[in-house]
Amino acid sequence: MSDITQSNIQTTQFDELPDAPPKRKIKLSWAGKTGVVVLIFWAIIVAIGPMIAPYHEGDILDEALFMVPGGGEYPDTDFQPPSKIVYLGTDYLGRDTLSRILFGARTTIGISFIATLWAYAIGVTLGIAAAVGSKPLDMTLSRLNDAVLAIPSLMLALVMIAALGSTIPLLILLTGIIYAASVFRIARSLGQEVMVSDFVEAARVRGEGLWWIITREILPNIAMPLATDFGLRFVWIILFISALSFLGLGVQPPMSDWGSMVKENLPGLIYGSIAPLAPSLAIATLTISVNMIVDDISAHSGGKLAKRMIS
Repeated sequence: MSDITQSNIQTTQFDELPDAPPKRKIKLSWAGKTGVVVLIFWAIIVAIGPMIAPYHEGDILDEALFMVPGGGEYPDTDFQPPSKIVYLGTDYLGRDTLSRILFGARTTIGISFIATLWAYAIGVTLGIAAAVGSKPLDMTLSRLNDAVLAIPSLMLALVMIAALGSTIPLLILLTGIIYAASVFRIARSLGQEVMVSDFVEAARVRGEGLWWIITREILPNIAMPLATDFGLRFVWIILFISALSFLGLGVQPPMSDWGSMVKENLPGLIYGSIAPLAPSLAIATLTISVNMIVDDISAHSGGKLAKRMIS
């Protein structure tokens, strides 16, 4: 009889504890749907861009292509205006701007996406470890993270690249480490918030292990905020990689990159060339579309996600 009474008491205790929050479906507004369309467009360009490019990214076009019928002189190929031969004109070396944008999409977006994944692999792992671990572990990881955050990211990147050279693996590794510090703060904050929830306490009373709590309770409940932050972090990394390329320390020639294309073709503005404007527009459309999606998701969450996402 006592066993039945004790079982009923435990059942009643569990009934008083709420279950984990239910999953919510995301409904995007027209702005968010527009952002999704633009994002899908650039994803397709990343996949097939080099195959549909009129020329190779490193090809310097022949002067004969731009000769006027009946003209006796070969024209300069640099900063040619848009035409049937080159739809977006040429750059400062006479290369097709459209082809370089199509090739550069894979470079710019690919590097940024892999660097973002790397940043999240480090930041989320250490952030959750700090949230569920002991106080000394939390203190140690937090202080190390604060040390990384105290160093200006662009300055750190410039010093490391100047010392080790600019290569794509180094850009990915360095960018991931720099932005992992911000991801750590968000993952730690979200993890600590979930750890004090009633449904986590119920799991502990049932005798569930720490790994079960992390995989079944913590990660599912912080997935949406982290996914939203992933979009913002991806945008910031794109701008960061573009800034390094603009300074000449990012992707090196002859590979095309949107940031380096803006820098290289700035003198063309005085000639009315759109060579520096086209890659700038590509960066703007990609970053704005991701921001539109993130803002839409955050707005449907009552703005709570945006408040947590402070770099």
